[in-house]
Amino acid sequence: MLRRLILIFSLLLLFTTSFAQDLVIKGKVTSNSNVVAKANVRLVEMQRSTQTNVDGEFGFVVLKAGSYHLRITAVGYKTQLNKVDISSDTVLNFNLIEQKEDLKEVVITGTQKEVNRLESPVPVEIYTAKFFQKNPTPSIFDALQNINGVRPQLNCNICNTGDIHINGLEGPYTMVMIDGMPIVSSLSTVYGLSGIPSSLVERVEVVKGPASSLYGSEAVGGLINIITKDVSKAPSLSADFMTTSYLEHNLDLGFKAKIHPKVNVLTGVNYFKYGNKIDQNHDNFTDVTLQDRISVFQKWNFSRKENRLFSLAGRFLYEDRWGGEMNWTKAHRGGDEVYGESIYTKRFEVLGNYQLPIKEKMFFAFSLTNHNQDSRYGETSYIAQQNIAFSQLTWDKKLGNHDLLFGTALRYTYYKDNTVATFSQPENTYLPGIFTQDEIKLAQKHSLLLGMRYDYNSNHGNIFTPRFAYKINFNETSILRLNAGTGFRVVNIFTEDHAALTGAREVVIENDLKPEKTYNVNLNYLKKLYATNGNIFTFDVSAFYTHFTNRIVADYETNTSQIIYDNLDGYAVSKGLTGNLDVSLNFGLKLNAGITLQDVGLIEDGIKMQQILTEKWLGTWSVSYLINKLNLGIDYTGNIYGPMRLPLLDELRDPRQPHSPVWSLQNIQFTYRGFKNLEVYGGVKNLLNFKPTRNNPFIIARANDPFDKQVQFDPNGNAVAMPNNPYGLTFDPSYVYAPNQGIRGFFGLRYNLS
Repeated sequence: MLRRLILIFSLLLLFTTSFAQDLVIKGKVTSNSNVVAKANVRLVEMQRSTQTNVDGEFGFVVLKAGSYHLRITAVGYKTQLNKVDISSDTVLNFNLIEQKEDLKEVVITGTQKEVNRLESPVPVEIYTAKFFQKNPTPSIFDALQNINGVRPQLNCNICNTGDIHINGLEGPYTMVMIDGMPIVSSLSTVYGLSGIPSSLVERVEVVKGPASSLYGSEAVGGLINIITKDVSKAPSLSADFMTTSYLEHNLDLGFKAKIHPKVNVLTGVNYFKYGNKIDQNHDNFTDVTLQDRISVFQKWNFSRKENRLFSLAGRFLYEDRWGGEMNWTKAHRGGDEVYGESIYTKRFEVLGNYQLPIKEKMFFAFSLTNHNQDSRYGETSYIAQQNIAFSQLTWDKKLGNHDLLFGTALRYTYYKDNTVATFSQPENTYLPGIFTQDEIKLAQKHSLLLGMRYDYNSNHGNIFTPRFAYKINFNETSILRLNAGTGFRVVNIFTEDHAALTGAREVVIENDLKPEKTYNVNLNYLKKLYATNGNIFTFDVSAFYTHFTNRIVADYETNTSQIIYDNLDGYAVSKGLTGNLDVSLNFGLKLNAGITLQDVGLIEDGIKMQQILTEKWLGTWSVSYLINKLNLGIDYTGNIYGPMRLPLLDELRDPRQPHSPVWSLQNIQFTYRGFKNLEVYGGVKNLLNFKPTRNNPFIIARANDPFDKQVQFDPNGNAVAMPNNPYGLTFDPSYVYAPNQGIRGFFGLRYNLS
């Protein structure tokens, strides 16, 4: 009897386990034949998650057969949701699509409305935060050196202020915006790109070429639009700390909070500190400006009915920077004993965008900026205040095959400094304007864009800027674009040219300066190739031409103790070719390379002269490779520049090189991603140890006599050659084209909590 019971119990147990046996789901996640480690795989119905291992493998145990959904997410890849039917142990393989800068991405900068990159009649280049992490820098200003045709230019050897050149055009011709608002302009152009927390930057959109018909003055050479992260998609906490062997320390913090069911807040803090005096060229001047900078950025998103937009953002920036003789202290500020250039900057920014609660698609956007600067350049003081209020109302309307945009804008600028220009009478400028744009779908592959803007400048009167664009889509991977238009720029030299304030030069304005006018044309062709083996190639080629009238130029050479400003009695031209190549290979290698050939010259009395501090060609590259088994990424980035004409004090007597050599800044970085939510990175910057002191007897003229106390002048104000001044020079730090920092190591930690 007992044996029968044992036999029956064993049979029942065998029968039960055979029907209740757990089923195993396992698989592998790859992308273009490369394994994807640390991808999140979630079994939706069971609310269970796991991560792929270093080989891209994952596994689940389920209790019963049935239909399930697997959601797979990974940083840098598009999310996949897959339905699977499970009746027995199952092996699944998934191929993720990389979230790359492709033609389907949404851009807003070219037309002031959201369109995918494929449909935009204006060529827009997109650079994500991941792109800039290949060569980490303490500011967006420095990061732009990795973009072809864009060059951060240092304008002062001592204070290290600078501007952004696009296709050879100087900084004042480039408009810089945050989230589409032109908050960086005039006085703040030098400093506005510093202190934007990198942890909050979603991407940077770059438009090379005319844009004045939509954005007005300062958008002659191009646009740089810094798009901050969407609050709803930003990580809960992010942190990035980097230090270098020069003892530069940079900290980025970002975090978000939901303070109300309909209110999300994103906050970012950037702090940069460099307090290490270095004088490797032994001229008794600091090689690199010492800086203490803090910036706080906050963005508020408000949920509204029908998903209407409402966002507010603000930023505060404070910076204390100085450079000068090694024994300079703040007690010497503004004096004539020890030379130093000391700049205190305080800046506030507020910007907002509100979609009106009506059926029509109308937006009201605004920005307010307050910029205060207290500077000393030796004995020369420059104390300035600038307030800008900007508002804009746009109406986006579609009628048949017409995609219309109407807008009106008002800009008010208050500017005052302690120079003769505005000391007794502050400058108040009103700039109301209206604009319209019509994008016409002529056929399936053809579209035409027509635009017109009218502005009234309270100082200079009526200004018209028309715009034209034509786009042909040969197919979804091949696009030809032609853009043309006019532009204008009203100049305030004291807010844009810091060379006018350094070196104790006297500023001379020959005549009343007239506004500059430009005529632009740009032809762009983009082609994307998808190989059968998974390799992807993208070609982007452009030809550009800009013609200037009333070009304002600075003459450094007629009188060595003066800078003479006047409208050019002739015209100026900027023309050239630029090309980009993006390659993504199926074994994990990525290449981005670009080259720009440009000719920027001033033509007067039939004589053409190359613009100072403008190279005839430049190239950039980045090569990235991920070793999955080691969780190790390698990035090799660099740029190379052709010769440029440099500002000599005297073409015959100044012994410094009249043209820069071919020079290059190259960097390598290693990033370890083997920790959860944490990346460790480090590498070497300026691998070739290039410095502008090469083949030059000195960089700063008369560094031993910065107040020209031992210089003798002739009746015309020119320095006279003497035994203690054999070249007949005056003190001048404007001879600069490249950073003075040599080879240096860097190390950093990057943390993200989703």
